[in-house]
Amino acid sequence: MSRIMISAGGTGGGVYPALSVAAALRKLYSRASADAQSDSLTMTFVGARGDMARDLVAREKVDFDGYHEILAGPLHGVPRVQQIMSAIKILIGVLQSIWLVIRLRPQVLFLTGGWVGFPVAAACWLLRVPIVIYVPDIEPGLALKVLGRYFARIIAATVQATAEYFPGKEVVETGYPLRGNLQHVENVDRDAGIAHFNLDPNRRTLLVFGGSRGARSINRVLMTLAPDLIAQGVQILHLTGNLDWENVQADHAALSADIQAHYQIMPYLSDMRYAFLAADLVISRAGAATLAEYPEFGLPALLVPYPYAWRYQKINADWLVDRGAALRLNDETLATDLLPVIRDLLGTDQHKLNQMRSAMAALKRSDGAVNIARLLVRTAQG
Repeated sequence: MSRIMISAGGTGGGVYPALSVAAALRKLYSRASADAQSDSLTMTFVGARGDMARDLVAREKVDFDGYHEILAGPLHGVPRVQQIMSAIKILIGVLQSIWLVIRLRPQVLFLTGGWVGFPVAAACWLLRVPIVIYVPDIEPGLALKVLGRYFARIIAATVQATAEYFPGKEVVETGYPLRGNLQHVENVDRDAGIAHFNLDPNRRTLLVFGGSRGARSINRVLMTLAPDLIAQGVQILHLTGNLDWENVQADHAALSADIQAHYQIMPYLSDMRYAFLAADLVISRAGAATLAEYPEFGLPALLVPYPYAWRYQKINADWLVDRGAALRLNDETLATDLLPVIRDLLGTDQHKLNQMRSAMAALKRSDGAVNIARLLVRTAQG
């Protein structure tokens, strides 16, 4: 039997990759069972108390053999009083984790991020359980940097460029573990995406989104540019996020009926596949998922790194820009820079857009989740 413990926390950026790997593990072992092999899998999830991980795990319906919560909290970028409280929580969390590890006897711990990783990693390190971490962004955040350098046996990375941040460590390029509903089905094409949203097949489609909460600066600029873009033959799918939904609704209602007919807004989509299929160009932040989701669909991108996570998102964006698959725009100059770029790519410079599409498609790698799952199995059995 293989016993694997998975821990993730914080935003969906850490939890979703963990759930994709968990789903891939289940598939690997279900195939092994079908081949009459005797090995089986026990898989448990550890999250931080009060974290969003519990809701995401329940919503994605991944089959874990147990879900456990421990105390943890952030130490970086928070007031001193909160740092002290977090340190106390982490110490308690280490004791909770030691008890969990003794009771569950995992053969490997898999971490994808979040401060919950510290107490779980400390417990596994003390009890000699090997640790594998996955780094979604090219440059690791502080938590993953510390965990990788001092606790991890193996580091899985979206791209090999991550290795420079972990000198002397074994870094394995695995690709990004895409969620199952974002796997591009080969016989489903742009026409299916256009039909799904009842779009005009003769217009170029601009997709705009900034995650579940949204990107306020992008939302505001798009509302002002929408009339010009639609007059030039562009149609817009705008995923506003929850933060600005009511304001965007009000601004959208004030537009003319002709503009509204080619400008669809919605707060969020749980399944982005048809939106990616329909789009000719996407505008978004530059989180780690962009390194895999856009290549999966060969979708050229205009990336606007989040200014308060500038370093990580800028490095992600520049990696795609350097390969000719995307262009990077700065958040502070978006209002003046965005319209001319869209006009060129969706209007006069089709050759540039096609080059970006080909360059993005060349980066496609759909096997991230199964690569990490196999790495975990080898570590657990090794």
